Amino acid sequence: MNDFTPVIGLEIHVELSTKSKMFCGCPADWFGTPANTLTCPVCLGLPGALPVANKQAIEWVIKLGLAMGCSINKLSKFDRKHYFYPDLPKGFQISQYDVPFCHDGSYDLLDQSLQKLKTIRINRIHMEEDTGKLTHKHKKSYVDYNRSGVPLVEIVTEPDFEDSTQVKQFLEELHTIVQFLGISDCNMEEGSMRLEPNISVRRPDESELPSYKVEIKNINSFKFAKDAIDYEVERQIEILKKGETPVQETRGFDVKTHKTVSQRVKEEAHDYRYFPEPDIPPIRLNERYIDGINSTLPELPQQMLRRFVESYGIRFSDAFILTRDAGLSTYFEQVCTHLFEGHKREEFVDKNMYEIVSNLLVNKRISSDLPIDEFVVRALSSIKPINTDDTELTRAIDVVIKENSDAVSNFKAGNTNSIMFLVGQVMKSMHGKADAQIVRTKIEEKIS
Repeated sequence: MNDFTPVIGLEIHVELSTKSKMFCGCPADWFGTPANTLTCPVCLGLPGALPVANKQAIEWVIKLGLAMGCSINKLSKFDRKHYFYPDLPKGFQISQYDVPFCHDGSYDLLDQSLQKLKTIRINRIHMEEDTGKLTHKHKKSYVDYNRSGVPLVEIVTEPDFEDSTQVKQFLEELHTIVQFLGISDCNMEEGSMRLEPNISVRRPDESELPSYKVEIKNINSFKFAKDAIDYEVERQIEILKKGETPVQETRGFDVKTHKTVSQRVKEEAHDYRYFPEPDIPPIRLNERYIDGINSTLPELPQQMLRRFVESYGIRFSDAFILTRDAGLSTYFEQVCTHLFEGHKREEFVDKNMYEIVSNLLVNKRISSDLPIDEFVVRALSSIKPINTDDTELTRAIDVVIKENSDAVSNFKAGNTNSIMFLVGQVMKSMHGKADAQIVRTKIEEKIS
């Protein structure tokens, strides 16, 4: 990039899966319901209506903060964030400004050797209410207030990302963490998780943060987030090369053209005229309450990933896939336990049965929908020797690699899932007369 350095921070919004909204008793499960049927005087902002904070939502935002290594403020408060837009019936949003529930956390991105690639600092995680939803069609605009008041968590990182690949990895891992905690379904198509990168570019002679930043609003896909960042970085570099400074603004991402488009000049904090919410008293938390929430944290995906690799001796790529799904990781461990309950370990001395089970699950050669005991029976039958013609296998691998150059390139670029596609093609060509693990090893050797 001609020594230009991207500087990227993130704002991520996650809707919580509480039964009721943040400040009233209306159902929070709004998606797919008839417009404006889940409303009341509070979430419509009618005069005299008073908000009451949702205790479950506050507990869950603290739970997320603890999972992300944050410190918890024992005295916190809500604030009014003023702006005027049709989806905001009160003329302000109840949010948090200077005293969020969670602050100063961090999260480590790891490589495939479980070594730290990068530490991402978490500036804050705060609680607010979602807005209504606008729909534009036939040259008219329609507003649905069913979403208004739904509990919304905002995670704000420091500008620690240097490229879109780091951003995508962090977002995918945050998505998994939230699902492990059971606080949101993170359904991006339904808007339960929305991504907003803040992007600027540092000139070659600069060491400080740039004097501007551009925010890309409401992205609902990890791929689109990566594409938007890549486009925006290149756009800003071209402006900087001319000796100009990009405008500090809010932009959107056009998924058809894969370009960002200007929406409005970006607001500053003073534009929102924040002040403490007078109808909700400050929230006081004690150490015992925070410790109680901390004790409910499950084993988090990254901790589980490390344990699976180190304790079970399975591949990083397999362990990674298993630990993206809490149900699948639990099933894997149940199978392993059941396997060794009925057999002596000496029977498998020449085999890593953990690795065999993980491969069967990851490659979906045996369904995880089966009862545990049935899976074990099928797993044991799968380790019977398979007579493979080495010459035929080598020929099949060469043909598959030649005919699937895109998958080979994707694997070389770091997409480990591509190798499984290649393995599947070889196994299909061999009509099952080959061991999938041997096939995978030979393909990797051939590619490298």
